[in-house]
Amino acid sequence: MMLLAIDIGNTSIAFGVFKGKKLRSSWKISAQDVLSKKTINLPAKMDTAIISSVVPKATPVIKKAIGKKYKIRPLVLGENIKAPIKNLYRRPKQVGQDRLVDAVAAKELYGYPAIVIDFGTAITFDVISKKGEYLGGLIFPGIETSLNALSQKAALLPKIKVAAPKGLIGRDTADSMKSGVFHGTGALCDGVIAKLKAKYGPMKVIATGGHAALIAKYAGAIDWINPNLTLQGLNIIYTLKFNVSRRAGL
Repeated sequence: MMLLAIDIGNTSIAFGVFKGKKLRSSWKISAQDVLSKKTINLPAKMDTAIISSVVPKATPVIKKAIGKKYKIRPLVLGENIKAPIKNLYRRPKQVGQDRLVDAVAAKELYGYPAIVIDFGTAITFDVISKKGEYLGGLIFPGIETSLNALSQKAALLPKIKVAAPKGLIGRDTADSMKSGVFHGTGALCDGVIAKLKAKYGPMKVIATGGHAALIAKYAGAIDWINPNLTLQGLNIIYTLKFNVSRRAGL
C-alpha cells in the first residue's frame, strides 16, 4: 500500500510517500503557491492519503487535488481522524495538529517522556509525559520570523537570508543579526530544556522542522534531529488506525 502523507504548514507544505514504514520520497512546495491555486504536482498513483494542516484555507485545495488525482477521500487530522494521544491542553482544539502528530511520532519512535522542538515559522516545544500524554508546550518566533521582524521594525537593519553566522559576535550588521538569532535561539533551547528537565525529570529531546539541523549546532541539549518527524507521525497514525480498524472487523 502506498500512502501519501501531507503536512500543511504556514510557509511550506511537505509531502511524503510511504510504503509500509519506509519513506520512499519527500519534497516541499510553497504554501503560498497552493493558496494562489497554482498546479500541485502529485505522484502518479497513491492508495490513500492523510493530511495535517495549520492553514485552514489550504486544506480544501489539497483535498480537492487529491480527490481529483486519485479518486479518494483523504484522512484529515482533526476532521475525520484523531491523533492517538491523550491531550491535556486546557482547550484541546487549540493545539495545532502538527504538534500532536510530532508528539505521536516521538512517542512511538523514541519513547517517553520526551520534548519535541519544531523549528518552523514558529518554534514550538511540546512535552510528552512519562505516561505518554501530551502535556502542552511553548511557542516562540521562528528563525526566519525573527529576522524578518527585525528588518521590518528597525529602519537600519537589512532583510537577510537565513544562514549560519561566522562566529559568536558579528563584524557587520547582517552577521550580527545572524549571531543574535542563532546563538540566542540555541541558548533559549538549552535553557528551556533545562527548565523542563528540572520540573519533569530526564527527557529525550527530538528536533524537527526546516531549521532543526542549523540550530542544533548551537543547542547542546538536543539528542536527535529528525527532519521528517511529522511525515513519519502521519504514517504512524494511519497505521495505528488501520490496525485498530482491522482488528475490530471494520
